[in-house]
Amino acid sequence: MADVSRAVNIEDLRRMARRRLPRAIFDFFDGGAEDETTLRENRAAFERVRLLPKVLVDVAEVDTRTQILGAESQLPLAVAPTGGIGAGRPGADVCIARAAKAFGIPYTLATPATASIESIRAESDGRLWFQLYCVKNREFREKLVARARDAGYEALLVTVDLPVSGKRERDPRNGFVTPFRPNWRNSHDIWRKPAWLLDIARSGLPEMENMRGYPWAAPTSDIVTAVGREMDASLDWEAVKRLRELWPGKLLLKGVERTDDAERAAIVGCDGVVVSNHGGRQLDGAAPTLEALPAIARAVGGRLTVLLDGGVRRGVDILKARALGAQAVLVGRATLFGAMAGGEAGAKRALEILQDELVRAMRLCGVRSVAEIGPHLVAPR
Repeated sequence: MADVSRAVNIEDLRRMARRRLPRAIFDFFDGGAEDETTLRENRAAFERVRLLPKVLVDVAEVDTRTQILGAESQLPLAVAPTGGIGAGRPGADVCIARAAKAFGIPYTLATPATASIESIRAESDGRLWFQLYCVKNREFREKLVARARDAGYEALLVTVDLPVSGKRERDPRNGFVTPFRPNWRNSHDIWRKPAWLLDIARSGLPEMENMRGYPWAAPTSDIVTAVGREMDASLDWEAVKRLRELWPGKLLLKGVERTDDAERAAIVGCDGVVVSNHGGRQLDGAAPTLEALPAIARAVGGRLTVLLDGGVRRGVDILKARALGAQAVLVGRATLFGAMAGGEAGAKRALEILQDELVRAMRLCGVRSVAEIGPHLVAPR
């Protein structure tokens, strides 16, 4: 296992993960849709923001605590949903959930996770959110909602930017399918990854536990493709109203980039929105989330919790997102790379890096608490 203590930033953990994983699996986690323009722009948008730090402020003590969805979080940060990650390291979902609990932040379980709703609850008494993929079979998706409710998850994040799967071109080039199976395109690389091979030999190839029993339209070995085919392309605001009736906890729409959609989310009774483009994995050419954020925050910030994901790789990114209107951010790939590199210790190292960088950025900007982070810190373009 890699010595994750040597990682000084998230990119170091990404490199460690890349060294450990077969190319097909790493590219599945790392890649985006088509030309990967949106994937790159999510990151570049943070790099374009310039800060105007305050000086001569007593920042000996800095408080990173904040309220997210009405409850305290130790950081303005939650873990985003990431599907299928057990293919990279068995038990990775549990590793990340435990890391989130240790850092006092919410963890979001994906519908296509390799751990079940119930098993994550058994492993963590922390703040748990569930991301719902709205599959065509309404009875099955409502059972998922009921299972999350019965397991005590506090929030339901409904993914609304997935009427069909994005065209992620790395996967067919690498011969990637899930459950992952060696084939002529990827087998030559697998044998050069002994650490991954040993883990899989011990534990076996994982399944998407929450999709067990789903009535697939046609038999297939490629569940990723099958899940994409099974997304409900007819999903509309009436379906959101139905979910609002079924779900007693906090309800958020994940995948919003327009102010009119955010305003309608408030009207139908949602508690928040996640400004997201699915990490650049769906519509290539979608606006980078940080650029879509300010208008949404101005439109609904007083009525809804506004969160953001996409491109967050540094603690200063959290500060920038907060300054531009997000109450908190979600990170997916950062903790995923950590878990791929070093299991639970790697996921914790990712959060430790982000926490340290956030505290450092707050001190250098002259702010003593998350509440003091605001638009006054952002330089005009």
